[in-house]
Amino acid sequence: MIRLLQISNSALFVYFLLSNIFYLALLITAIFASLRHRRRLSSLRLETLELSPFTPPISILIPAHNEETNIVENVRALLTLDYPSLELIVINDGSTDETLSALVKAFRLRQENVLYLPQVRSAPVRAVFASDVDPRLTVLDKDPGGTKADATNAGLNAATAPYVCVIDADSILEKDALLRMMAEVFSDPVRVAAAGGIVRVLNGSEVTDGRVSQVRLPSWPVESIQVVEYLRAFLIGRQAWGRVNMLPIVSGAFGVFRREAMLQIGGYRPEAIGEDIDLVIRMHRSLLEHQEHYRVVFVPEPTCWTQVPHSIGALARQRARWQKGLLDVLWRNRDMVFRPRYGRFGCVILPYLWIFELFAPVVEAIGYATILLALVLGVLSREFFVQILIFGYAFATLISIGAVVQEEVTYRRYGKWSEVARLLAYCFFEHLPYRQMHMVWRLQGMWQYMRGNLKWEAAERSQFVAASRR
Repeated sequence: MIRLLQISNSALFVYFLLSNIFYLALLITAIFASLRHRRRLSSLRLETLELSPFTPPISILIPAHNEETNIVENVRALLTLDYPSLELIVINDGSTDETLSALVKAFRLRQENVLYLPQVRSAPVRAVFASDVDPRLTVLDKDPGGTKADATNAGLNAATAPYVCVIDADSILEKDALLRMMAEVFSDPVRVAAAGGIVRVLNGSEVTDGRVSQVRLPSWPVESIQVVEYLRAFLIGRQAWGRVNMLPIVSGAFGVFRREAMLQIGGYRPEAIGEDIDLVIRMHRSLLEHQEHYRVVFVPEPTCWTQVPHSIGALARQRARWQKGLLDVLWRNRDMVFRPRYGRFGCVILPYLWIFELFAPVVEAIGYATILLALVLGVLSREFFVQILIFGYAFATLISIGAVVQEEVTYRRYGKWSEVARLLAYCFFEHLPYRQMHMVWRLQGMWQYMRGNLKWEAAERSQFVAASRR
């Protein structure tokens, strides 16, 4: 027993050491990628792209299920984006509230007798509506498919542009977000198959006419700590992986894809739980199998603001679903791991996702149990135990602080020093006790998947906070 505990603790120490080395490497790579991107921004001329007759059109797809609260305001804002040619396709996925009625009334929709030809799988479309207010708007009314992937596929069938932008119905794009995203795509149009922008937390900020008019940090700690998570995930993780062309996910809240590349793999897998990571990994697989030279990029400047869970219960359900989605996609693509055919994507990023993302909560739970048991039995000295805790806590906190500092130095979205100070303070609470709660939720997600619970659960929505009148 004693020998087993010693071996277990040594293995755990190596695991967490390697994990921290990976995170440090990602942080350093992200910093250099950010500096490189900032240099490129100095030569960016968005007005040239906006006025150019060669700028290709984009189809914006918005899956909507019970989104009556914000859908009209959001659609109006999207129709005013700074982009020369776009079509907006809202997919009403069997809503049981007034989502469709609100759209019909606000945009004077009329049912069109058009031929709808499905190229990818989705639940049947019942009706297609056009707008008398703005001809760029199309609304599909379809049977509920049970997943966001199914609804998005219906929009993909109706899209006509060479590029497709997928966003969530509760998200807000900044006015120049598409231009900034496509500027990166047009810098290498032959190779860029997909591009993702940064997703920021909307909670607490004020919204006027579908635009974020005042950026503010949420007052509720559950929401604020998610700000730190999002900054670390995007400004460190995705920026670093994108820099070395191993980005495994483009956020479902805001991503741009070559429509041809999506159709080539059959669009989204309708049953997918984590439709965003599932699509991108399948896209990597297809392009590598066809031996194409391609890139999947992350662009830190184009911004999408999204609502995050307000309650502990909603957050727990979301994180469990994310873990189920990760397990689902990794298991389905397990044959890619360590296969030379799939290059560094199969030999680096997929093993990383298996070892340091999927199995992380399992290893952490085992680690807590064995270390405490070793401490009780006297196998592990109290001094060494305290040193391990301090080292692990300090290093993880340092990574989060690095993300907040990078945000403040580079983008400065939170203008008040008091809010920056609060963000830095939350970095110290993120890994105790929030990390342990997060571990439990992820374990629950894995358990649900193994029991066959593959249900896709929509997120809770709340009304945008209107700007205060002065």
